[in-house]
Amino acid sequence: MINLSLADIARIVGGRVADAPDENALVTGNVEFDSRKIGPGDLFLALAGARVDGHDFAVKATEQGAVGTLAFREVGVPAVIVPPVPEEERKHDSYALENDADGSVAAVLAALGKLARHVVDTLATPHQAGEETVALTVIGVTGSAGKTSTKDFMATIFRAAGATVAPPGSFNNEIGHPYTALKCEPVTRYLVAEMSARGLGHVANLARIAPPKIGVELNVGSAHLGEFGSRETIAQAKGELVEALPDAAEGGVAVLNANDDFVMSMSPRTKAGILLYSALGKKEASYADATGERVNTSVDIVATNVSLDELARPSFDLTIRGEEQGRVQLGVFGEHQVANCLAAIGAAVAAGLDSALILGAVASHHNASAHRMDVRTRADGVTVINDSYNANPESMRAGLKALVSMAAGRKGAASWAVLGPMGELGEDEVGSHADLGRELASLGVDKLVAVGDNPLSAAMKDAAQRAGVEARLVADNDAAAAELRERLRPGDVVLVKASNAFKLWQVAEALAEAPGASS
Repeated sequence: MINLSLADIARIVGGRVADAPDENALVTGNVEFDSRKIGPGDLFLALAGARVDGHDFAVKATEQGAVGTLAFREVGVPAVIVPPVPEEERKHDSYALENDADGSVAAVLAALGKLARHVVDTLATPHQAGEETVALTVIGVTGSAGKTSTKDFMATIFRAAGATVAPPGSFNNEIGHPYTALKCEPVTRYLVAEMSARGLGHVANLARIAPPKIGVELNVGSAHLGEFGSRETIAQAKGELVEALPDAAEGGVAVLNANDDFVMSMSPRTKAGILLYSALGKKEASYADATGERVNTSVDIVATNVSLDELARPSFDLTIRGEEQGRVQLGVFGEHQVANCLAAIGAAVAAGLDSALILGAVASHHNASAHRMDVRTRADGVTVINDSYNANPESMRAGLKALVSMAAGRKGAASWAVLGPMGELGEDEVGSHADLGRELASLGVDKLVAVGDNPLSAAMKDAAQRAGVEARLVADNDAAAAELRERLRPGDVVLVKASNAFKLWQVAEALAEAPGASS
């Protein structure tokens, strides 16, 4: 973060300084909500959770070197006391506010957002960083699936061009987003911001905290369908990103997936320039402008002749704005990664990066976030694909295709789908799981282990069995690991996938650790 005094922070967030011998004491380090990570010069965030209240750890944070605490109430040590947020302005559909009984979390998060906005605005203004003039560019990415993988691709590319901040894992909500933005320093050139939503207005709020210049729209699928109600509403929410972009004359660029009709329909909602990408070889596209007239245009970033190697790592021929760039080989797994890569390339092109730099960075990119298409091969030849971080119908299909592709090149090998429930799919969640179970047969999956004593896993198992897939239902993760240990044979391939709440990574790690694994 840029250096700010406690008095500066109080002014920025509209609060007051309490219990500080020196209001001009400088915060020179990080902003942290975990007291265990606090070091000299840091600012501590006092957030209340389901089990503990950060206010109770302010003294410990100060003892570890925190200059002050961003707090809702006085804590007996130097603090900036933030103003309350009116009840009607609190977001009751937010994970962070589920246990906010007294409004303290809403107040601290509102202050955190104001602080992050100040830092971003300051750094977006051209300034001296050493001998260079630097100005921060914010790149936002959203979509129903692939946000984190695309964010990781973008981080690799933009780091090749200059100092870049990107969130670890999926720090993409009202806590993780400003927390990440506050990692920016005077030398930072790029902030890659992953932006999630559980309802209308969420992406717009994140965009206000760190205004993006480039916005990447991946897709509109069925993730969080239960919260939004329809794909049309999901599209409305995701499109808040392109609405937040500056106009084309100010350098705003919306990077859109030419293969997704819902994404293309966002075109008239932005004043920014439009850059299109297609992982399906689509070279021409059209969209309706603000007047309803159809606009025909070429697709800027195009992949053709996609193929997968024996580990389902894709390669493809790349064209950027009509110029052939040659064959690109990815170091990540699954055909769906082609679209994620193109979206990241589109963002880099929008930022004016050189194509040689972009391609060099893409060639060096490997999986960066935990439990996402993490492929490990054991000493006995069994391959375990840990894609257990999250799941929706679209990402399930992508993972299953990668599973079948890997197994297909191994003589006598079986493909095993170890699947748990997909969360937040709405009223027809049982039907969605049955649909996926039926689809296993057409995808070519050999065996299913459905995990969990619940109607969703049962529906998936029953439908798969009726479709001719060998299927078993087990009660929990331990039972799944035991089942696979007993039945796996050398060379088999296993996909482990479910929504993160079901912790199926425990199964993947148990399988990968025995009888020995290599990356």
